[in-house]
Amino acid sequence: MKVLVAAKRVVDPNVRVRVKADHSNVEIEHSKMSLNPFDENAIEEAVRLKEKGLVTEIVALSIGTIKSEETLRTALARGCDRAILVESNENYEPLNIAKIFAHIAKEEKPDLILLGKQAIDDDANQMAQMLAGKLNLPQVTCASSLDVNGNSIRVVREIDAGNETLEINLPAVISADLVLNEPRFIKLPQLMMAKKKPIEKKLAADLGLDLSAHSRLISVTDGEVKKQCKFLTNLNDVVNVIKANGV
Repeated sequence: MKVLVAAKRVVDPNVRVRVKADHSNVEIEHSKMSLNPFDENAIEEAVRLKEKGLVTEIVALSIGTIKSEETLRTALARGCDRAILVESNENYEPLNIAKIFAHIAKEEKPDLILLGKQAIDDDANQMAQMLAGKLNLPQVTCASSLDVNGNSIRVVREIDAGNETLEINLPAVISADLVLNEPRFIKLPQLMMAKKKPIEKKLAADLGLDLSAHSRLISVTDGEVKKQCKFLTNLNDVVNVIKANGV
């Protein structure tokens, strides 16, 4: 079984991002970057399936500038066999990312596409669903555990009422939640071996896809605005606030 995984370059989750002075976006120019944590879980699960003898090859895919090659090296160190970098300076919206992934998936023909359920920079949680739609494949989002059984895969996902268990046929698209597993620590020999693994580079402009934007970013504001929130302890306080605001 062949698995295609995502490896997005994002600001390190331990770094506090700052909003630009003109509120046009967040300031990441000099921030520490890392592999998206949700993608780490997807990669870890693919590696575990390979260790069980269920997967023969794991291919990591990233879209971004040449700096994303460093992120792909991390994915290779985590156990991926090879990587593909689709180079572009554009910050694509989820729909266009799904188009690129679909294009690569048609070339690679993976049996399973494992993605993080979302990226921690935009928190969109849209790409996996869009990708499954474009490839006309079954999908399960926010997987908390999975079990491959021949040509099918059983996936457990957490919902409000508890756990939901679904079984889908392969090929399929699955997005990983953080509770799916605990990514392993990367050792120095793995980092050294990753330098020898191949990274294939493609230009997004050469894929022949319509990657025009369907939305535009208007402004970004600091999340500290949440400090203006009030914690209400009883129903009477809630009613009084509603009345005071003329609702």
